[in-house]
Amino acid sequence: MKENKRIQAVLKLGSYLRTNFCSNDAETVDADLAHVMRKAEGSNSWFTAKELTHSLESWGELLTEKKLLEWLAAYDLSIADSKKILLILAGNIPLVGFHDLLVCYLSGHNTLVKLSSSDAHLLPFMVNKLNEFNPEDENAVEFTDELVKEYDAVIATGSDNSARYFEHYFSKKPNIIRKNRNSVAVISGDETAEELHALGEDVFRYFGLGCRSVSKVYVPKGYDFDLLFKAVFPYSDLINFEKYSNNYDYNKAVYLMSEFKILDNGFLILKEDSSLSSPIGSLFYEFYDSKEQLLQELNSRKEEIQCVVAKDFLASEIDFGQTQKPGLSDYADDIDTLKFVLSL
Repeated sequence: MKENKRIQAVLKLGSYLRTNFCSNDAETVDADLAHVMRKAEGSNSWFTAKELTHSLESWGELLTEKKLLEWLAAYDLSIADSKKILLILAGNIPLVGFHDLLVCYLSGHNTLVKLSSSDAHLLPFMVNKLNEFNPEDENAVEFTDELVKEYDAVIATGSDNSARYFEHYFSKKPNIIRKNRNSVAVISGDETAEELHALGEDVFRYFGLGCRSVSKVYVPKGYDFDLLFKAVFPYSDLINFEKYSNNYDYNKAVYLMSEFKILDNGFLILKEDSSLSSPIGSLFYEFYDSKEQLLQELNSRKEEIQCVVAKDFLASEIDFGQTQKPGLSDYADDIDTLKFVLSL
């Protein structure tokens, strides 16, 4: 497996990212990467330097020989013939489609990518680096803005509305169609201040725009929300970012005009709501009576939930502060995309 040229290119890409993000010193980032980061931020102001650095640094930490080979060891990467896989990507957080592209690249297939206009710079840069490290496969990934008619399978990510279109349009081809999902946290009341502070990472990273971002918490009746507010207060600098502040102010005004009961600490609004998807600057909450009742609730809504953050509650739970650090085998919607593309 180590002789696989695509694997070697991915490992070199990981080394390149680690070299550039081994510290918080911006001077360690080479000129080409710094340029593409500025372009990404200029075209999507949610992609701040801090969030871009987090995404790129996280990928550098993942693409090590140990982690990559351990992930791939469960698969037979030999394929009878190469297929063309169409990727239709979202752009809600930096490099949100890179895992799908990585899966297709490592499988030995060719990939045709339709980028989101919200994230149109980072992925081409990553592909250019792969081509630099493995010029023999420089045609393995293509980008297009055109209507695509020739392809063998599709992986498309979008909203619930776009998913209905995708399901109809791509129904005759093997496909994975992803819809809206949100992540939730279960609070028992026994959490330490450190764990609640870590929950802030799950809530605020990427400004809450990712499907792995916690947008709702389940709390026991009588829970003291001051514990949560105090623990996440170090994230209060978010209110100084204009786009976040504008969303926070707007949503607060809507809630107040609608006479909803809210809790507010100056940068985060807590609102009791049965919905899983809270707007920017808000975090929904819901009370639960018992573990059994909440397990039933979560199971009934499993198709809407990406991650559950909890402590000693579910077998599949994620630790506080870890939702935005998925492993290579943490597939979106629990659908094994590498198995899917290898089965074509």
